[in-house]
Amino acid sequence: MQTVTNAVGREIPVELNGLKLKPFTGLFDNFPTGRKAGGHFGRHRPGDSKLLDSIDEAIEVCGLKDGMTISFHHHLRNGDYVMNMVMKSIAEKGFKDIKMAPSALFPVHEPLIDLIDQEIITSIEGSANGPIGDAISHGRMKGLHILRSHGGRVRAIEAGEIDIDIAFMAAPTADPEGNSNGMIGRNACGSLGYAAVDVIHAKKVVIITDNLVEYPCTPISISADYVDYVVEVDCIGDNEKIVSGTTMIATDPQKLTIARNALDLMVHTGIFRDGMSFQAGAGGISLATTKYVGELLKEKGYSTCFIDGGVTQHVVDIYNNGNCRKILDGQSFDVISIQDMLNNPDHVEITPGYYANPWNKGCLCNILDAVVLGATEADVDFNINVNTHSDGRVLHGIGGHQDTAAGAKLAIMMMPVFRKTNAIIRDRVTTVTTPFQSVDAIVTDMGIAINPARKDLLKKLEGSSASGQETEGSPLNIIDITELRDMAYAETGTPAEPELKDRIVSLVQFRDGTYLDTIRQVKE
Repeated sequence: MQTVTNAVGREIPVELNGLKLKPFTGLFDNFPTGRKAGGHFGRHRPGDSKLLDSIDEAIEVCGLKDGMTISFHHHLRNGDYVMNMVMKSIAEKGFKDIKMAPSALFPVHEPLIDLIDQEIITSIEGSANGPIGDAISHGRMKGLHILRSHGGRVRAIEAGEIDIDIAFMAAPTADPEGNSNGMIGRNACGSLGYAAVDVIHAKKVVIITDNLVEYPCTPISISADYVDYVVEVDCIGDNEKIVSGTTMIATDPQKLTIARNALDLMVHTGIFRDGMSFQAGAGGISLATTKYVGELLKEKGYSTCFIDGGVTQHVVDIYNNGNCRKILDGQSFDVISIQDMLNNPDHVEITPGYYANPWNKGCLCNILDAVVLGATEADVDFNINVNTHSDGRVLHGIGGHQDTAAGAKLAIMMMPVFRKTNAIIRDRVTTVTTPFQSVDAIVTDMGIAINPARKDLLKKLEGSSASGQETEGSPLNIIDITELRDMAYAETGTPAEPELKDRIVSLVQFRDGTYLDTIRQVKE
């Protein structure tokens, strides 16, 4: 297999399974050419009804065929029922070689593994959290798995790289014409931003709801002019399961130390100030950092220009305390944030196209002051892994990790030096998800490492405040990344290389369509 070495030192095949791969060369090197892929005309005449009796009927009238590509969104996260219902119906009808392009998969979708084994599903382009990723890692899927960031997925659809035949979109509330939102209904999930690019570009769009209301359904998140059919079902999911283990605030002292260190870094680099912009994360340490940010904003009497990202009660509390001017909501993570978006005109639903697409004309990520992000591994070159564990198994998606890290003035990666017997700071990450060129600082429980390329940050932390006034030096424990690695290895030993086969099962794509890394099948 002919390969080329990309800008993070990984070997990328020139071609794989008929797919020509362009290697990653830099954060902003791959610019768009040509036009966006277009949407599709519909046919809707006076008196036509979009209402169908069942998912079975929707599959039939949309003309699903073997080899087609279908998509779903993940706003219900681990509480989603729609994807499993649709795929069960597709399997019962005898279709094969279906290509899936979901925005993300979760443990609730584990039943799809049987369909992978039967070659009903042969490739997946989307994040795979948990069991499905594990099955892919063990070589159970015939075709390739491609991982993209939130912004990278939008770019890929708009560029025609992903061509969706049918989009099956769960909607907590909809009317018979297909106007829909996620803010109302017994399974309200808040923002429906991730569905936006699908409904615009898919050949056919099916809205699936358990709360059919009279026309017009308002507010409108998905508008009727993009919708072909509407199906009412008994239940689209369980919105109580939107909150999962990955969206619970950290409480143990080690993680809280990391969160506190991240806030201190923002303060001593001058990023924390009145009018700052901040992306709130949904992981445990990120949530704790958001809480600390809110407390300091209140103490100082500051107000953020905006807070965006995965929105939780912690962000809503900051707004209600008068310390945030606007909330830009790409994904709602709890009931409080869902209710607030419905009632608060300053809490606005946004799409990943607006927020993270590197090829749009006003990417929100590019005006972020600070973002706090987690990781499964980091290496001495400042590359970050969020997709695989150290044994090589694909267990996590990319989310907005690449997007925000590339755009923010201060991209902070938060993690312990080691977890139990596993070194987190190491010589070489198992998989490169976010390249070192976009990583500014690695914040741990044992110190903070600054990317040597950020000489401006290092200068500030050596003794200059943001205002230029000389100080006695930063109280932060700034440490060389190799020392953090040595601490990790002293506790856990030098990590063993994962046992892998030659077959490539997954590809990690950078947000601009170039390729960062390959993921190989794990040995049994």
